[in-house]
Amino acid sequence: MNQDEIVALGASLHRINQKLLKSKSQAYMSRIWYQGDEPYFDMFLDLLDNEIVWFQFTLRGKCLSWNQKQLCLQTGSTNELVVDDITYYSASKVITGDSNPDIDFIKLAQAILTTRAGDAIFDKALALFHTKN
Repeated sequence: MNQDEIVALGASLHRINQKLLKSKSQAYMSRIWYQGDEPYFDMFLDLLDNEIVWFQFTLRGKCLSWNQKQLCLQTGSTNELVVDDITYYSASKVITGDSNPDIDFIKLAQAILTTRAGDAIFDKALALFHTKN
């Protein structure tokens, strides 16, 4: 993927209105959702006391996630691009984890998020790339 496409993907991420998200049973935790211009291009973050406790980035059938309990980046594939399954429902997402992290996808996600460096939420997400892997 060339740099222009990476920049365009980063610029396309826009924050979704918080009212569209279901409220969590844990009122002290907030979920932030960014959606890109491509189908199935999203970034979700759960924050507790303004710190990320869960992060998920999906693009083109691939997924990158992190959570506070495991403290490492994990990659996987989503079922979003599978269209031959008659039971598929587009609002659902099933993720199958990779046995080994997809380093190329991790680097791509980091490059896309880096285009938004300076924005507090994106800076918090970028800091996850420097956690123990």
